Amino acid sequence: MAEYLLFATERYALPILQPLADALRAAGHGVHACFADGAAGARLPEPLRMISLREAVALRPRAVFSAANWVPTFLTGPKVQLFHGFNVEKREDARGHFRVRGLFDLYCTQGPATTAPFRDLAARQPHFAVVETGWPKLDPLFRDDGGAAATLRAPADGRATVLFASTFTERLSAAPHLFDAIAAEVARGDRYWLLTLHPKCAPALFDRYRALAGPNAAFVETEQLMAAQRAADVLVADTTSVVSEFVVQHKPVVTLRNRAPKPHMLDFDDPARLPAMLARAFAPDAALRAAIVAYADAIHPYRDGRSSERVLAATEDLIAGKLGRLRGKPLDGRLRALQIRAKLGYWGFG
Repeated sequence: MAEYLLFATERYALPILQPLADALRAAGHGVHACFADGAAGARLPEPLRMISLREAVALRPRAVFSAANWVPTFLTGPKVQLFHGFNVEKREDARGHFRVRGLFDLYCTQGPATTAPFRDLAARQPHFAVVETGWPKLDPLFRDDGGAAATLRAPADGRATVLFASTFTERLSAAPHLFDAIAAEVARGDRYWLLTLHPKCAPALFDRYRALAGPNAAFVETEQLMAAQRAADVLVADTTSVVSEFVVQHKPVVTLRNRAPKPHMLDFDDPARLPAMLARAFAPDAALRAAIVAYADAIHPYRDGRSSERVLAATEDLIAGKLGRLRGKPLDGRLRALQIRAKLGYWGFG
């Protein structure tokens, strides 16, 4: 039995790692997790074992799977990048989704839209491999979730269901601007609302949205987000990567002031227009439906719920040398590795 390690720095990584943990256990492997920063107090369900950094070093994992921008490079095994979201163009490529930090050995990409750019980068910087696997986080969207989505939707009592989600980036967040419009929709009660916010949003904003919970709305915690996406018919959002996750199901999305609006979105800039935008989302025309399908196929064409298994297969191919010989890490990656040691206060060597 091989031992594997999961790594995260934020709570939003948990639903990315959980399907992978399930796949590892189903294959008979040992699974452990070591979390830092904003995820330090978080836990994944047993029998997965939460361990300290020193225990992780002693474990000598066969591979380390990271749903974060960085990973402790002094741990054994290849370091596998899973990504913590889709490319939603919040930043320029060199600073955002396509930034290569010289820390990872394998990038498991989500679909053609990200695979091609990363393969171009790997051709110029051959210290990492790229395999298109799909994203483990989306596995629960396409397989039995044990009734979690049905439970969230049950209070709707037959009403159409809307999910609201928002990024924490202040200049891009719809949460402060749409609150009154959403509150009015909730009070009207003709649709049922599932409300969630990014874990980094301000506590006062959480309080306002939680207060809307009642017969016409429920507040959904981060760990329930995938079930909420299954349960909802339409998403209202901004520039959050939840937009892309939701569209993969071929469902409509309404976005307020998206940073890079696309044909698959119903984007608007005046909160007063929310009712009209919802009406369009619940009656999508043929052009919108086609745009949704095209975008979904570009970012994540896998609808079998088995991306986690493909990640494991790609990792084994890397270990077996089937993905070619990787060059040594670049200087900036080695410098970051030292910074990570300093950050974590670890200067041992295995």
